[in-house]
Amino acid sequence: MTIERPIDRLRNVLRPYDSLTVAVSGGVDSMTLAHVAHGITQLTVFHAVSPAVPMEATARVKHHAAEQGWRLTVAEAGEMSDERYLANPQNRCYFCKTNLYDRIRAHVGDAIVASGANLDDLGDYRPGLLAARERDVVHPLIEAQLTKRDVRDVAAELGLTDLAELPAQPCLSSRIETGISINAHDLAFVEQMEMRARALLPDFRHVRCRIRSVGVVLEVDDPEDPRVPALREMAAAAAHEHGSRLETIQRYRMGSAFLKR
Repeated sequence: MTIERPIDRLRNVLRPYDSLTVAVSGGVDSMTLAHVAHGITQLTVFHAVSPAVPMEATARVKHHAAEQGWRLTVAEAGEMSDERYLANPQNRCYFCKTNLYDRIRAHVGDAIVASGANLDDLGDYRPGLLAARERDVVHPLIEAQLTKRDVRDVAAELGLTDLAELPAQPCLSSRIETGISINAHDLAFVEQMEMRARALLPDFRHVRCRIRSVGVVLEVDDPEDPRVPALREMAAAAAHEHGSRLETIQRYRMGSAFLKR
């Protein structure tokens, strides 16, 4: 029996669509989906910008869109004017995606909208999927039964090395501990701190700046690395300038700023 390759499963899922609007964040999942959809269906790519979206993600979307000839719409996400989102509750992502998909609908009307959610996302707490379901957003990667690993394999097969090896890049608001209000000042601080930390630790796959109730916490792959003292000195000064303080540098742990109530 021939086992269908992930890229072929995805292509088969996409073929029935005459047109598709893909919500592209700049991460590997939605970017790879857009690459595969391009040429199969009439593709529109929608990228939302806000203080919670890393600048490098927006630059990546624009670069790929220009290179591939995608029809790209860039618009404000709108979540920073939603007090429910800014309060940073446990289901913050629901309000983020609500604003995102409503903005997309305002631009594309009744067109079919697709997300980059993959099969692994179904095993995690993803309140944004509820917002998607309420707005009839489709999930081709899930329909094609593609895991995160499958998506990276598809990207590699397409020669998209920058995407295949791209570390996970959740929105900057995910760095703010649940219950601490979201604001643009903190998000800019987080982004700048991570950029400066990566410059000191360019070979580290994971670098996170978290704003916790105890202060600023940096998470890296190896807190015992000999370069960490220099990182600590830089981070302590930056945190002080921000009006906070560096609490500690510790080993990276996915989603550690998310607190279950």
